[in-house]
Order: sequence, then structure tokens, then C-alpha cells
Amino acid sequence: MPISAAPVPAPVAKVGDASDALDLVADVLVLGGGPAGTWAAWAAAAAGAKVVLADKGWCGASGATAPSGTGVWHVPPDPVQREEARASRESLGGFLAERLWMDRVLDRTYDNMAQVAAWGYPFPVDEHGQQARRSLQGPEYMRLMRRQVLAAGVRILDHSPALELLKDDYGVAGAAGVERRTGRRWRVQAQAVVIATGGCAFLSKALGCDVLTGDGGLLAAEVGAEFSGMEFSNAYGISPAFASVTKTAFYRYATFYHGDGRVLEGAGSARGRSVIARTLLTEPVYAQLDQAPESLRESLRKSQPNFFLPFDKAGIDPLTQRFPVTMRLEGTVRGTGGIRLVNAECGTGVPGLYAAGDAATRELICGGFTGGGSHNAAWAMSSGYWAGGGAAAHARSLGVNAASRRPIGAGRATLRSAPGSRTLDHAAVVKAVQDEVFPYDRNLFRSTAKLNDSLERLDQLWQAVQDHPEQTARDVVRAREAAAMTATARWMYATARERRETRGMHKHEDFHEQDPAQRRRLVTSGIDRIQVRAESASETSVLAKAAA
Repeated sequence: MPISAAPVPAPVAKVGDASDALDLVADVLVLGGGPAGTWAAWAAAAAGAKVVLADKGWCGASGATAPSGTGVWHVPPDPVQREEARASRESLGGFLAERLWMDRVLDRTYDNMAQVAAWGYPFPVDEHGQQARRSLQGPEYMRLMRRQVLAAGVRILDHSPALELLKDDYGVAGAAGVERRTGRRWRVQAQAVVIATGGCAFLSKALGCDVLTGDGGLLAAEVGAEFSGMEFSNAYGISPAFASVTKTAFYRYATFYHGDGRVLEGAGSARGRSVIARTLLTEPVYAQLDQAPESLRESLRKSQPNFFLPFDKAGIDPLTQRFPVTMRLEGTVRGTGGIRLVNAECGTGVPGLYAAGDAATRELICGGFTGGGSHNAAWAMSSGYWAGGGAAAHARSLGVNAASRRPIGAGRATLRSAPGSRTLDHAAVVKAVQDEVFPYDRNLFRSTAKLNDSLERLDQLWQAVQDHPEQTARDVVRAREAAAMTATARWMYATARERRETRGMHKHEDFHEQDPAQRRRLVTSGIDRIQVRAESASETSVLAKAAA
């Protein structure tokens, strides 16, 4: 399975030594080239910073947004419409979101979508001549963002995953990584770093998610960043059983069926995914988009052509024929868990480190319920914009001394070899992690016993991914991915174990009801020893005031 949407040969290059490394100095380094990363790079450059962007794939063609269409949480500044927009997610998310952050994201998204239009994005026009700015086609959107980033003077390092952050006594001071195609090491010293590497989908074959393995979370944890909402990282997307497309908006028009043709009752309700998942544990489930009005059918195909592509290849008309479905784990990509933010500029609390997009928590606007496409898209452009501006301001506050700093690498797992250590079987580690997080009856339908059982095995895996020398660029990247997925799964389940109730996406079979006393966000930290605590009232107040 390709690691990037851009066509490249399989990497076989040996990792180079320090003598052939690419060494750069910048004010701001952005890790990740999706919507959040490109907005962060553009905003930092617009603020006068010298910016480098390093992408694991090819900036503009990799990640979950690039191959897909996505809705956007774009709501006009009308009080009634804004109130409806806020209220629609509060209950679903277990009342863990912050209204002031919702308002802030809605305002920023409205302005950023106007900027996208000014850059020339071809929004459709309605019968009154007004642009409809409710969605974006990923290929056009990301090509546009790459052009704007380059025009702003940003240097892009494609196919250049970061392996570790650099740090010194002043905080985070850049990152180091490897070019996958050549094996050349790269190192960028910077006054501030924005992590916009996306979430973790655990290599589940969800469309565009091969590069989304939780790398940024591991980088952040290694320098002391915290996480929030990690128990709400068990999002599954419905897809045809024979395809990777997990765009689920059109399933609102679906009827779901048992294999014998009986309607699967409850599958089309608000709790439909749970019904589908429980049924899939024992038998196949089929769907047909037979509730789509005839007047909409042509426009559906035009709005999401890649949704229909696998059906066309299989010779199936999903509007008139039944097809088998499955549910693919999208983890923190469509979930809400991620790096915890502590201020309005998307700072992490670690000096010089900022986070944006799916790498950051989305609890502030979604609570414990999936951000889906629209909220996550709005969050990506908003948080990216703020993080880029915040990183540029931090760089200015330190002055022009980046070249004089002497930071060291903060990376640990798989990067530090020990005498007698052997090359890591990263494929085996990935499979072992997937065995813990893919099953619906373990991750979607949770219990204390199952969480403890999984954590025991995941803790053992974590010990297995520590000291291993790697030979090729592919091996060192894959080993870090395996470590990041292991770490993400441990944070997810350690946090879920502490939420002894059912709230949002977190369904606990030992505690079926929502507990008013647990209406607070959980903060997770640590790598070898994971700690989970409730966010204090003062911390919650600071976050709310930050958005005011």
C-alpha cells in the first residue's frame, strides 16, 4: 500500500550519515502538508517569518483531504444560524466543547473561506449568483494551498518525514528527519515548530490515511506535551467492503440490510453505526442508497465523484443495487483526541511547540463526538492559521539567534540503538497494534476487562519498540510509525479506562449511562508511564478565556 498519494518508487536508500545531511535554519518549521500545515505555513510567512514545511508525502497530494471532497463548518454570521450550529454538536459531544472556541472557529473559518475564494478556488454558484462555500474538493483545494505556500516564500521538503524534534534549554528548536527517496538526513533548526501531521488511522486502508500514523503525537510526547480527548479516538467510517472510501455523508440516503434481505432496523438512526458494528460481528451487512431522491442523484455524483469510483469499477450502481459494507477505523483522524492546547495561539505548553488540525485535540469544538469532515475541516484551517501566527510571534520574541542554538534530538523509541539490539519487525508490531484497536467488540464496545487486557499487551509492545538499529530510509520511517501507533493506542485505552461512563463516542459496556459528575475533559501524558487526570476547573477557565 503506497505511503503517499504522489507516485514514487519504493524507497530502498540507506539512511545517510551526518556528512551528507541537509541543514537548514528557519524561524518556523511546519511538520505536515495537509490543510492545517499549509495554513500554518502561509500564516507564519504572512507574519514575516522564514518558514520551512516538511511533509511525509508530497504536499498537496497526501493526507485524508487531498483525494476527497469535504464539507466545511461554514456558517454565515447570523445569530440564529450560529446558535443552531453550536447547539447541534453540544449534546452529541457530551457537553465537553467550549462555546467561545466554537464562535472563534466559525468566525475564522468564515474569513478563511473568503480568502480561499479570493485565491481563485472554483466554488459553485447558486441561482442568485452567490458562491456556495459549504464544501471543498480536496484535489483542487490542496493544489491551491501548495501554490499559495510557495508564493509566500515557504520552502517545502516533500517526502521528508520528521523522525524527532530538536530541543534545548529554551524549548523546541526544530526537527530532524530523512528523505524517503534518497535516504539523506535533514535537519531544520527553528525558533518554533508547528505539528500538523494529522491523526492516527492505524493503517486501516481508509482513503488518504496511509501517512496518518500518529507520528506528531509521538514527537510531541517526547518533549513533554499533553493530550486531551484520547478516549474519543475510536471513530469508524462506513465504506464498501471492497473499497477504501470512508466518506459517509451519502449513507444518510441508505437503507441497510441483513444478508437475507431483511431491513437492519436502527442502522439509519443516530446510533446506526453501533447497530451496524454489532451486526458485523456475526454476519455481513449490505446497503443501498435507495432513499436518495431522484432529483438529487446526478448532483450526488458530481459533488463526490470519488465516492462512486469503486462502485463503477465493480459494476455496481449503489443507488439501485445492494453492496456489502464494512467499518474502517479512522481513530484520531475522524475522532477528537489529540495534542492538548493551552492558549489561543494553539500552543502546547512546551515552549516553541504548536499543534494544529487533526494532530491537535478537537474537543474544544466537538466535545466527545466525531468532527466528521466539516468540523475537522474548519478546525484545520482555523487552528493552522492561529498556530502559524503564534509560532511566528514566538520566533520574533526570541530574536534572530536560531543559528546559535545547539539543540539535540529528543527522539527515543526505535532511534537509539543499544548493544545487541536487532532490527525491528515493524510489520509485526503494526499487526499486533491493529489486533487491539480494529475489533469493534474491543475498541467501539469497551469494557474495563477488555481495556486492561489490551493495555497489558500494548505495554509489552512498547517495550519491544525501544532500541533497534535500522538500515534503510523505509525501515527507519516504518519503525517510527509502528512506535507512534503503539503509543497512540496506549494513550487511547489508558484514557478510556479512566472514563467510567458512556459519553460521546466512548461507549463503556460496564457503565451504560452518562455520569454528570464526569462532565470534564481528561488530560493524558507520559510515554513509558502514562498518567491520566481530570482537567482542573482553573485550566478549563483559562482555555475558555483564551478564546474570548
